[in-house]
Amino acid sequence: MTETERGLHLHVLESMGPDLLWGGLRTVSQLRLETIEERYGVSRSVAREVVRVLESMGLVTSRPRVGITLRPRDEWHFLDPRLIRWRLAGPERAEQLRSITDLRRGMEPIAAELAATHASPEQCGALTGAVIGMSVTGREGDLPAYLAHDIEFHRTLLEASGNELFASLADVVAEVLIGRTQHHLMPEHPEPAAIRLHGDVAEAISSRDPARARQSMGDIVSEAAHAVEAVLDHSPAGPA
Repeated sequence: MTETERGLHLHVLESMGPDLLWGGLRTVSQLRLETIEERYGVSRSVAREVVRVLESMGLVTSRPRVGITLRPRDEWHFLDPRLIRWRLAGPERAEQLRSITDLRRGMEPIAAELAATHASPEQCGALTGAVIGMSVTGREGDLPAYLAHDIEFHRTLLEASGNELFASLADVVAEVLIGRTQHHLMPEHPEPAAIRLHGDVAEAISSRDPARARQSMGDIVSEAAHAVEAVLDHSPAGPA
């Protein structure tokens, strides 16, 4: 594919995914490559590549003479960051936030505990630097910059665990953090208490204190869960 085709492919994928799951394409009785070409104004090669990606996500099956069909929900790859992004932008926002929060409750405290044993000096420094960045940008109300430091903190934490499976979930956590910011589920000025908890985790990891690292990380996830629930109780679930 050319660079232009790749750009079109990504654009069509981001439009077609939600359209297929919750929008107008869901009611199309017979979805074929020609339908995608006409609906989005793209070539056959771009349409084929979009379907290939949707197949890799477990969302559709494409067969000759049958066309493209939506697969049963229990076959979707729910940890695919793209699907997480689409669900956060759609009518399943609350459900997605709560399910990922449950995952984080069981994952990140253990990752922090492991990081207190396995983190390199460079990773300890990166955690501390991220907390400093969060503190500065949080006071300024610069949410995009705060988000970047927050993502760096959690990505470094998961990688510092020394467990490749935890590290592979960094993009999942990042999508949730991005979604909270993009969909106005964050306060204009992040809570100082939440930033202090991140500092507690960084300090515990640097001082090689696994129990404290696990406890403090558990407090972070709990605080995030309470904050999300408070916002969801006073906001719509998302566009239909």
